[in-house]
Amino acid sequence: MMLRRLRWIAPLGALALGLAACSSGTTGTATQDTQVSTKADEALAALEGQVLAKGPHGEDPEPASVADLTDDEVAQVKDMGATAAIVMHYGGNDWANAQIAGLTQRFGELGIDIVATTDADFDPGQQVSDIETVMAKKPDIIVSIPTDPVATAAAYQAAADAGVKLVFMDNVPDGLEAGTDYVSVVSADNYGNGVVSAHLMAKALGGAGKIGVIYHEADFFVTQQRYQGFTDTIKSDYPDIEIVDERGIAGPDFAGDAQSVTDAWLTQYPDLDGIWAVWDVPAEGVMAAARSAGRSDLKIATEDLGTNVAIALAAKDMVVGLGAQVPFDQGVTEANLAAGALLGKTAPPYVALSALPVTHDNVLDAWRQVYHTDPPSEVTDSFVD
Repeated sequence: MMLRRLRWIAPLGALALGLAACSSGTTGTATQDTQVSTKADEALAALEGQVLAKGPHGEDPEPASVADLTDDEVAQVKDMGATAAIVMHYGGNDWANAQIAGLTQRFGELGIDIVATTDADFDPGQQVSDIETVMAKKPDIIVSIPTDPVATAAAYQAAADAGVKLVFMDNVPDGLEAGTDYVSVVSADNYGNGVVSAHLMAKALGGAGKIGVIYHEADFFVTQQRYQGFTDTIKSDYPDIEIVDERGIAGPDFAGDAQSVTDAWLTQYPDLDGIWAVWDVPAEGVMAAARSAGRSDLKIATEDLGTNVAIALAAKDMVVGLGAQVPFDQGVTEANLAAGALLGKTAPPYVALSALPVTHDNVLDAWRQVYHTDPPSEVTDSFVD
């Protein structure tokens, strides 16, 4: 499937070179490694606090602070006795759990009762059914991430027509308009996360080598963004890295699908140096295939700081870096936007939080930033100097 091309809005190709490298790949000279490492480090520093992505309809991003509520506004919301439902595309992973945790904490602080939390297992039909079931509980708010922007649109439109305040995570149903049918969409900078992982992959490879790209084969806005951010950056900034193959996976067994792709590639391309996977669960499948093939030297870059990739980063085991979202903070922002809508406040159509580069060196601190809790023991116990 050809993914639609998104706009590159922050040129990072012309950066000064100068500091010593701290990693090298199996290809390229020591000088090249030094230059690539410096280029990648400077590019990542320039991204700090920035958002490169546009919204689903080309909207400029606004920061999470636009959703902040005053103490008086919080008191007004508490007096309403409002209710909310959380309708997920699929759950059980670290990202979904953190989103729900952020929403749960903030809704609790706002006195908003959560009447339902659903998991569609990435099935649009199931999600439509979930929305209909949730609507029977008459929530004032629904916070949701659509599995499919077309197949779920009518169900979301029915909720909007009934007066429910809709706040979306990442993806927006077709035909719904911000400010009329829904409050806002909150996302990480997924394009920026793709850019981050490209620089980290390039640094690990020393700026040269052959890689494969595993993308999400679906009309899913944010996963398209991260794919585009990664491939744009590799092609524009690191011409000595060749993308030899790209394969889409549709799930729902994303780890298994990615493992099958990797199994085939390691046979077809025995000199493959690295693989990018669209998020951490597919990356787990890549790791499994590499281990089975005895390819512990394979460089893997991805997005999202899940437990298993965090363990791999801590142990210096194949995963060389990733771009992380901050899903807990995104959940808090979504709750604030929903509460503001109950008060009649106008929200920007697109709110985005900047990408967080994660490597072995900062994985423990990054976990605390992403999840607002200490890393689990399996991550800390895996950390090697």
